[in-house]
Amino acid sequence: MDATAFKKHSTSRGLTYNYYRFIGQADKPTLVFLHGFPNTASDWHKQVTFFQGEGYGLVVPDMLGYGGTDKPSEPEAYVGSALAKDILDILDAEHVENSILIGHDWGSQVVSRLANLHPDRFIAYGFVTVGYTPLSQDAFDAATLAAQYKSMVGREVLGYWEFFFAEDAASVIENHPDSFFNLFFPNPPSLWVEHVGPTGATRQWIESDRRSALPDFISEKEKEDFLKALLKGGLTGPLNWYKVKNLKLGDSQSSAQDYETTTKPVIYVGCSKDAICISKIISSIMGLFAKGPLTLRELDADHWVIWSHANELNRELLNWIKAIDA
Repeated sequence: MDATAFKKHSTSRGLTYNYYRFIGQADKPTLVFLHGFPNTASDWHKQVTFFQGEGYGLVVPDMLGYGGTDKPSEPEAYVGSALAKDILDILDAEHVENSILIGHDWGSQVVSRLANLHPDRFIAYGFVTVGYTPLSQDAFDAATLAAQYKSMVGREVLGYWEFFFAEDAASVIENHPDSFFNLFFPNPPSLWVEHVGPTGATRQWIESDRRSALPDFISEKEKEDFLKALLKGGLTGPLNWYKVKNLKLGDSQSSAQDYETTTKPVIYVGCSKDAICISKIISSIMGLFAKGPLTLRELDADHWVIWSHANELNRELLNWIKAIDA
C-alpha cells in the first residue's frame, strides 16, 4: 500500500485516525474496509490492490488502538457506537455519502453499529469470519455468552477472553510476542481448539513461550514487520476492544434497536477451518439481521482468509458488489 495515500483526521471526540484513501471511478461505490484484532489497515493490502485495480474508491482506517491511530488507554473509549461515529466522521471528511462496509473480526462489530445507527449512509454490508453483532452483545455477561457458545459447539470457544480481560494481558503478550504470534496465526489452524478456546490455555501457551511453525502464507519477514508495528503501539489499545465488553457498557438501550435488521444486501464469508468463529453457526443466524438479499459463502480457510485465500475472497466480494451495482 502506498504510504503517501495515508491521511489523518481528528474525529468529533478529538481522536486522530490514520487511514488509507483512494478515490475511485465516479460510477463505482467507495468500499470501507474495517480490520479487527490484532491487525492494521495495511493487513488489507491484498484487498486494496485488487479493488483499487477494479476502480473502486477505498477508505481503510487503522482502527482505534492500532497503527497510526490514537490508542486511548481507557476501555470506555472503545464502545461500539463511538467507534461507529469515528468512522462516520472520516467518511464525512472525505465526502463519502454512500459506501459499502466490509469488516473482518472486530471490524464486523463496527459494521454492525454503523448499520444500526446510520443505515441511510450505506449501500450494503459485508462480514468476513465474524458476522453481525447484535446490540445485546455490546453489554453482556461474558460467562453467559461463553456458556451459550459451548452448548452450541460442544467445547469451549471463548476461553481466551478471560486472559484478554486480565490486567496483565498486555504485558504478558509484549514479553512473549513470538509465542503470541505463533498461537494467533496458527499452524495448523486446529491449535485454536486446544490452546485458544479453553479457559486458561492461551495464557499457558504464551507464558510458556511455546512456538509453532509459521503458516505458509506468512514469511518470517512479514512476521517481524507485523510484530514491530504491533509492539510499537503496545497491546493495551487492541485489548480494550475486549475489555470494554467486560464493563457491560454499550448501546443496547439506544434508538439503534430500531435498526437491528436491514433490507439492504448483506454478505457473510465464513471459514471452515476457523475454530473460534464457527462459520456454520454464524451463517445460520445471519438471517436474523439480513431481511433482504443475503449471500452466504464458506471458504476452505482459517481466520486469516484475507491473506491466505485473498484471491478467492476478493472474487466473492467482487461478484457480490457487481450484483448490487447491476
